[in-house]
Amino acid sequence: MSDFLPTGIQLTYLVAASLFILGLKKLGSPASARNGNLVAAVGMLLAIVATLLDQQVLNYEMILVGLAIGSVIGTVIAYKVQMTEMPQMVGLLNGLGGASSALIAVAEFWRLLDSSQPIPLDVNISMLLDVLIGGVTLTGSFLAFAKLQGLISGTPITFPLQQPFNLLLLGSYLAGSAYLIITPDSLPVFLGVVAVSLVLGVMFVLPIGGGDMPVVISLLNSLSGVAAAAAGFVVMNNMLIIAGALVGASGLILTEIMCKAMNRSLFSVLFSAFGSVSTSSGGAAAGASDQPVRSIDAEEGAMMLGYARSVVIVPGYGMAVAQAQHSVRELADQLERMGVDVKYAIHPVAGRMPGHMNVLLAEANVAYTQLYDMEDINPQFEQADVALVIGANDVVNPAARSDKNSPIYGMPILEVDRAKQTIVIKRGMSAGFAGVDNELFYKAKTTMLFGSAKDMVAKLVSEVKQL
Repeated sequence: MSDFLPTGIQLTYLVAASLFILGLKKLGSPASARNGNLVAAVGMLLAIVATLLDQQVLNYEMILVGLAIGSVIGTVIAYKVQMTEMPQMVGLLNGLGGASSALIAVAEFWRLLDSSQPIPLDVNISMLLDVLIGGVTLTGSFLAFAKLQGLISGTPITFPLQQPFNLLLLGSYLAGSAYLIITPDSLPVFLGVVAVSLVLGVMFVLPIGGGDMPVVISLLNSLSGVAAAAAGFVVMNNMLIIAGALVGASGLILTEIMCKAMNRSLFSVLFSAFGSVSTSSGGAAAGASDQPVRSIDAEEGAMMLGYARSVVIVPGYGMAVAQAQHSVRELADQLERMGVDVKYAIHPVAGRMPGHMNVLLAEANVAYTQLYDMEDINPQFEQADVALVIGANDVVNPAARSDKNSPIYGMPILEVDRAKQTIVIKRGMSAGFAGVDNELFYKAKTTMLFGSAKDMVAKLVSEVKQL
C-alpha cells in the first residue's frame, strides 16, 4: 500500500492536469464554456484530494473547516455578483491567489528557519520569486479592484520622481534578494523583501487609468499563475507547477487578445496612462463638439427596425450596466417574427473583458449562431438596413479609422457607420473609456435614442408589437 500511494497520487495528478487542459479547451467557446468550467473544477478536486493524501497534514479538521467556509463565501459571491462586476471579482480572486502563493513561500522560509536546515539555492530563488510575483499580484489586484469599483479614482495617479522611486524599490528588492542568497537565514531582510514586493504592486497599478484596468487584471491573472508555479517549485509539487503554468499562459494570451483588440502594446497600456483625461493632441474632448445630432423617440425607432430587412444589434457596456440583455432578446425575437434577419456584432472589448457580451447574451438564451465576431460581421454592415448600437461607444467610433490624431486611431472597430441607418441608444453624449468624442453620433445616417438601455429597448419592443 505504501508503494502504491505515491504512484496513485502521481497518476491522479496526471488525470487532473489532463482535465485542466480539456477544461481550458472547452472554455474557448461560449457553447462549451460551462461544461469546461465543470471539467476543470473536477480536475482541481482530484488534485486537492491527491495533495492531501501526499503531504503530512497535521490537522485535517482545520482544512475541512477552511474548505467549508471558503465554499460558503464563494457560493454567496457567485450568486450575488453582477456580470458588470465580474472584472472586479476576477481582480479579487487574482489577489487572493497571489497572496496564497506568497504565503507558501513565507511559511516555507519560516519552517526552514525554525528547523535550522540549510536553504537550498534553488528553493531560495523560488521563494524570492514567489514573494515578488505573489506580492505584486496581491496589492496590484486589490488596487485594480478598488479603481473598477469606484472606491478610488479611476484616473492615473502620478507624482514627481515616481519612476526613480519605482527603480529604487526594484533595486531594494534585488539587493535584498542578493543578500538572502548569500545569507539565507536573515529573517528581517526577508520580511523587508516581502514589504517591498507589496509596495511594488501598488506602484505598478497606481499610474494606470481605469479604462485599462481590465487589461491589467488579465495580466495580474497571468502573474497569479506564475506565482502558483513558483510556489510549486518551493514545495516541490508537480500539480501546482502545472496548474500555475496553465493559468499563467492563458492569462497572457487573454492579455494579448485585449491589447490587439485595442491596437495597443502592453507597454503602452502599462506606461502611457491611456484614458485618464481627454487629450488635446487629437480627438474631440467629451462633450466638446457643438455639432448637431438627430434624436428620435421609440416609435420612430420601432418603425425603422420593423420595416428593415436586416438588423445588426451591437451590444456594449451600457447594455450590461442596464441589464438589458433579456429585453434585447425579446426585441430580436419580435423582429424575427416579422421576417427581419437579426444578427449580433460582438467586439472583443465591448464589455470589461473578452466574452463579456457573449456571456450576457447567452444568459438571455440568445442562440450562439446569431453572435458574430468583429472580423465576420464587419463586411456585412453595408448590407444591413439598421445597426442598433446599445450602450457601445469607443468600439464603434469611426475616428479609430479616419482620425490619425485620435488616441484610438488604429483600434479595430465595429464599422456600424457603413450600415444604411444607425440607431444609438445612450443616456447622453458622454465619452467612453478613451475620453474622446464619438464621430458616429454626428453622422448623417445616425439617430440617437436617449435613455436607459433597458427602458428604451422595452419601449422599442412595445412599439414594434403595434406595427
